Amino acid sequence: MPKIIGITGGSGSGKSTVVKRIKERYPNAVLIEMDNYYKSATFVNNNNITAYNFDHPDAFDMDLMLQNLADLKEGKSCMMPQYDFVHHARKEEFIKVEPSSIIVIDGLMVFYDERVRNILDLKLYVDTPADIRFIRRLKRDVAERGRTVESVIEQYTNVVRPGHYNFIEPSKAYADLIIPEGGYNDNAMEVLFSFIGAMMMK
Repeated sequence: MPKIIGITGGSGSGKSTVVKRIKERYPNAVLIEMDNYYKSATFVNNNNITAYNFDHPDAFDMDLMLQNLADLKEGKSCMMPQYDFVHHARKEEFIKVEPSSIIVIDGLMVFYDERVRNILDLKLYVDTPADIRFIRRLKRDVAERGRTVESVIEQYTNVVRPGHYNFIEPSKAYADLIIPEGGYNDNAMEVLFSFIGAMMMK
């Protein structure tokens, strides 16, 4: 039966780097990105960026995400949505995801919903200092998502930071393994790989 690894941590914590390291070690691993399950909010722009709270559990289509994970766990394919972060809307096209022995899901609220937690075989929390996370987010949103520096700062101050301390930081308690500094922590990654190896033998 496929095993599902859940990875969470604050925005800019380095979750994607952990995923990359897992993929390097286990090339057959399949990735589900929680960001693709955001609900559409086409009314949002640089001038009213806090009009929709993307750092709240209600911003995600948890039911669809859970169904996709359940299908993969049962060895079935699923249709994963795609999200346009410039226009804040779900795209029309879906991507067909085939099951594999290792399924990785990463995102801000992976541990929030008990139903999702219960389907995970291994839960990882990426723990990175707030200042590093903010700098990474600022660079990404300006370079990749058409955001202004001012809008990134406003969103971080008003919704991202509160959302982190209200929903993400508390979820650390559910983690099987905490990875300081993410995928750049070679010692922690080797511990993780030993966890995955043991999990796959069960």
